[in-house]
Amino acid sequence: MSDESVLGDLLNRARNGDQAARELLFDRCRNYVSLLARIQVESWLQAKVDASDLVQQTLLEAYRGIGDFRGETEGEWLAWLKQILKHNATDFIRRYKGTAKRQIQRETPLETPGHGSSLFRYDPSDPGDTPSQLVLQHEDHIELADAVSQLADDYQEVILLRNVQRLSFSEVAERMDRSRPAVQMLWLRALNKLKDLLQDRGDA
Repeated sequence: MSDESVLGDLLNRARNGDQAARELLFDRCRNYVSLLARIQVESWLQAKVDASDLVQQTLLEAYRGIGDFRGETEGEWLAWLKQILKHNATDFIRRYKGTAKRQIQRETPLETPGHGSSLFRYDPSDPGDTPSQLVLQHEDHIELADAVSQLADDYQEVILLRNVQRLSFSEVAERMDRSRPAVQMLWLRALNKLKDLLQDRGDA
């Protein structure tokens, strides 16, 4: 059974009162919500921020309010989680920054899955090597988030800065306190590692 079929089955069972299915459903979505929270918060604040409280709050609200979910598909479920996260992220960022002006131009939109969107959007400046094509256009958002969560922290950071926040290599180098060539090499290694993880999961 595909990941989408598994998630859809868990969703249906959870909505019908199956407590074990509800626990599995939210466990299955945790890495996905965690990655989205990190993307949203760091894109606004331009800094590493522990978004664990935001993740917990979002999952708790979704858990308690699952009866309010009116969709039917995995895409609609993920979009619903995103909306809860986005609302909570706004409050989180407002509290974090206090009265300082938010840098809205750095905000990364949270797209609705299922209509050609990708958690990692394709970078037109990328030469189109195989790792980029396999990784950045990967359609299974849950599987991709799970794979990213297995990467080393510096691999996660360089991919999020380069391919999600769309920063130049020079800007990524400044954020990571590394040289531009070192960042470029790190990025390629991160993509290759992520590709390998996704292929291993596919083989399994």
